[in-house]
Amino acid sequence: MSPQYDVNEQTWIDMARARNGSSISVENVRDFLYHGRQEWLARSRIVSILEHDPVFDKSNRDFLSRTERYERGLAFTNHIFELQHVHNWSEDETKLAISVLDEPLSIGLHNIAFQPVFMQQAGPVLVKKYGHLIAARTIFGCYLQTELGHGTNVSRLETTATFVPATQEFEIHSPTLTSSKWWIGALGKTATHGVVQAKLVLPDGKDAGPHLFFVQLRSLDDHSVLPNITIGDIGPKALAGFAPTDNGFARFNHVRIPKENMLSGFAQVTDEGEYLKPPHAKLSYGGMLYIRANMVTGGGWLIAKAATVSIRYATVRRQGESTSNGFEKQIINYPSVYYRLLPILSRAYMFIQLGRTLTKAFNTMAEGLKKGDTSLLAEMHATTSGLKIYVSTSGVQDLETARRSMGGHGYSAFAGLGRLYADYLPSVTYEGDNFVLDQQVVRSALKSYHQLFSAKTPSVALLSPSSSYLRFLISRPSVAPSLSAQELRDPATAIYLLELRAALIVHEHAQHAADQDASVNQRVSKAVTEAFIAMQVRGMIDGLIALQEKDRVVVTKVFLLFLLTTIEGGLVDLLSFGIFRPLEPGSVATDSTRAIRLTIKQLCEELLPEAIGLTDAFGFTDWELDSALGVHNGKVYEALWNCAQREPLNKTTIPAAYEQSIKHILGRGKAAVFAAQSKL
Repeated sequence: MSPQYDVNEQTWIDMARARNGSSISVENVRDFLYHGRQEWLARSRIVSILEHDPVFDKSNRDFLSRTERYERGLAFTNHIFELQHVHNWSEDETKLAISVLDEPLSIGLHNIAFQPVFMQQAGPVLVKKYGHLIAARTIFGCYLQTELGHGTNVSRLETTATFVPATQEFEIHSPTLTSSKWWIGALGKTATHGVVQAKLVLPDGKDAGPHLFFVQLRSLDDHSVLPNITIGDIGPKALAGFAPTDNGFARFNHVRIPKENMLSGFAQVTDEGEYLKPPHAKLSYGGMLYIRANMVTGGGWLIAKAATVSIRYATVRRQGESTSNGFEKQIINYPSVYYRLLPILSRAYMFIQLGRTLTKAFNTMAEGLKKGDTSLLAEMHATTSGLKIYVSTSGVQDLETARRSMGGHGYSAFAGLGRLYADYLPSVTYEGDNFVLDQQVVRSALKSYHQLFSAKTPSVALLSPSSSYLRFLISRPSVAPSLSAQELRDPATAIYLLELRAALIVHEHAQHAADQDASVNQRVSKAVTEAFIAMQVRGMIDGLIALQEKDRVVVTKVFLLFLLTTIEGGLVDLLSFGIFRPLEPGSVATDSTRAIRLTIKQLCEELLPEAIGLTDAFGFTDWELDSALGVHNGKVYEALWNCAQREPLNKTTIPAAYEQSIKHILGRGKAAVFAAQSKL
């Protein structure tokens, strides 16, 4: 039976009602997310300029070829710098404009991988000679680390940089096929220079390990590739993702560069070929740490887009059960939907705030490195390793979960989340598989553990901020077999459980180092990282004091939802270590974790009326989201219909394929039927 209401008209009514039903001040929560009104206003001004500029029209991008997407990306980049001149934007404003474009542009690699590494690690002579050229983009750079045969294992890279004392040069060489640099963003067709990670070989043949070298790749006159260098694009990526970026390959055939082109801010080679060690073995990894630190903030805002689109659609999509007024039920009200979507919203809020904290910590470390202080490097290395794994894994899962929650329409390119998923998917294998990177987190955790218990008197003072969870191994308070709903509503309870879980799993790993199961690194890494995040969430909740009380209560529930769903995901560990005990001798088995799930459900139900307000607080415009299913006014069916009208196949009633193929298929079938009938 057809509905007794206009389904299309009801969408904007449902959206308006949901928006009006939210109790929070969207403006105040938005200012909190953007760290102040001024930052929000500055961003809004840039977004307004871009979305009203025809150069940045997005209406046809889903119909473009890979080459067209690449060329379009560079046209975007060029126009951004034209606008920088017109509007007198600062460098930070210009980078913000680039990030707003929601396209993986080649200039992004210059900004986050090439320029920061050069400025942090090049010696003063090299910085003076090229620093201003890089800043002005007279030079367009890339960061050449990954090779065809090696990614995560940087120490085994095959590209060599051999010092030649007679000419005071380094000779960059790719000795094997597998030493070809591969996957390098902006290398394929765009970059003029690169920072090359290569094995430093001294005159006596000694291998000094991987170091960084500044190498010119293309002529600044006509963009031709320089002699003895072979460069190209590696081809299309999975799911047509990262299309605007020219990920490339490069091989070097005994290419000579001046001695000064070694990034010698830390390690150096004398004119005679003597190697001067850096103050810390992992200083050359500073570029990767910068990228990881920025991934947390970027991941948070990406997850925020997924939450916004999927929650808006779930609010106006009606399907299934009929309500008392004869309407079908809004799908956001089904537990199977809100249980999937509201935790995504909570992770977006958490990652956005965590990213700010991490960026500040990185900047503090970087300032220290300039003064020769490496005390924070190991801590930052371990922390960013774990968070890179966590945010990328969560982001990929959340994007796909949000897309699936939208049913069949979620598979349309016009829904927008498939595009975001394809572009974000490689994040789980930056620097290699996350499962390999887990090992670095585990090594750091075990190092802290052994330092603590090798001391004559184990003390909390021996622990770094990221390993403070190990204090529970010194003095472990008791935990009740099960927790009440009231206890679970206190964020401190969840934070405590996540820290205790990390401490116990690291202790277990250390006690059985010689006999480990295959998944131990992943379980330890996840537990340690979630404990670190939980400690940061405590500070985030404390920071809500700047909000009005009604907003503070709601956002606190958002953070609590993150903590409790994280606890739920770690129940196997909590049960394994007996923190929760499901059985009592002689009694009927009961679920001691039931209160956790019921509290999660209750939190979700309390947050449902606030969901649209909480997503509006992200401040995305329709142009930014570029999603027919996530439009601000809720008119998703009109938006989807209008998008379909732009499909190039619809320009003609009869496709060209009719004369080429369809006509012949139908004719062949008609002839077969005629032949069969003639035999009757």
